[in-house]
Amino acid sequence: MGKAGRFACIFTPMALTIASLICLIIVGLGGTNKNNSTYNSLYFFRANTTDINVTPGDLNIPHNPLTDAIINQTTEAAKDALDVKDFYHVSLWNYCAGDFDNGQDKVTYCSPRKNQFWFNPVEVWGLNNTGVEKLFSDELRSGLDAYQKAAKWMFIAYVVAVVATIVEIFVGIFALFSRLGSLATTIVSTVSSVFLIGFALTATILYTTLMGSFNEAVKQYNIRGSLGHNMFVVTWLAVAFSFAAGLFWLVSSCCCSGRSNKIKYGDESGRKGKYERVDSPYGHRDGAAHFQTGPGYQAPHHGVPLNNVSNKPTAYEPYRTANV
Repeated sequence: MGKAGRFACIFTPMALTIASLICLIIVGLGGTNKNNSTYNSLYFFRANTTDINVTPGDLNIPHNPLTDAIINQTTEAAKDALDVKDFYHVSLWNYCAGDFDNGQDKVTYCSPRKNQFWFNPVEVWGLNNTGVEKLFSDELRSGLDAYQKAAKWMFIAYVVAVVATIVEIFVGIFALFSRLGSLATTIVSTVSSVFLIGFALTATILYTTLMGSFNEAVKQYNIRGSLGHNMFVVTWLAVAFSFAAGLFWLVSSCCCSGRSNKIKYGDESGRKGKYERVDSPYGHRDGAAHFQTGPGYQAPHHGVPLNNVSNKPTAYEPYRTANV
């Protein structure tokens, strides 16, 4: 396999690595622009509060004619009092909230991006110092505590995976020239895949568990939680591309040396490593030998060892090594 074959062997894992990086970038873009519908469709978790049913009496609101009127209003008034939106999307860096407009999601707010972000419904919904947060079950509260800790690891794993994937692309350039470069790229690819799988598994398990605890705790308020299909599809695509790239990098470190299997010889006058026929001491070089026999005949010597040669015809054909 020549240089063209080596290039073809490296092109496949390089393309897969770039595809994995693109998927990771898409994951990071989720929730970063409230005016971009594509970014707004990328979220791990969604809380639907459209049909929320909060009793105003659960709120710690001082009694006066104004608040009494609010308490006697509908659930929509309670939502306004809490400034609760119709839905909340939880992404990697932040959350976005909005309302339904003619059956369509309309994001009206995205929180500032923050490292190691986690979604705290008590803080976001303004339930601090009210009686509502006390109605949350112990299971949900412990789930939120575990979610806060796991979200930190998930974010770190994501950052390491992105950095390792970028390094993998640059190191992969050296794989074009040698299998040693492929081996180094395989090692970097392994690091990238490990942290990427850790990120994907953590996100999947974390938000699946959180969704179950969340729905169980707030079902009496008609609040429903769900997972973001698009975000998890892109995340696991990144894992698949990264894993496949690692396998191809490993193959390229064992095979695809870039050296040609063809042995190139010199011209007709001399070929290194080949033998050419020399003149026979018994006759002509063309194979039509004329044997001389008789008493007293001694075969001439041409620098070719002749062992056990008698005065009998023989099929011996001496050869010599040609010089280049």
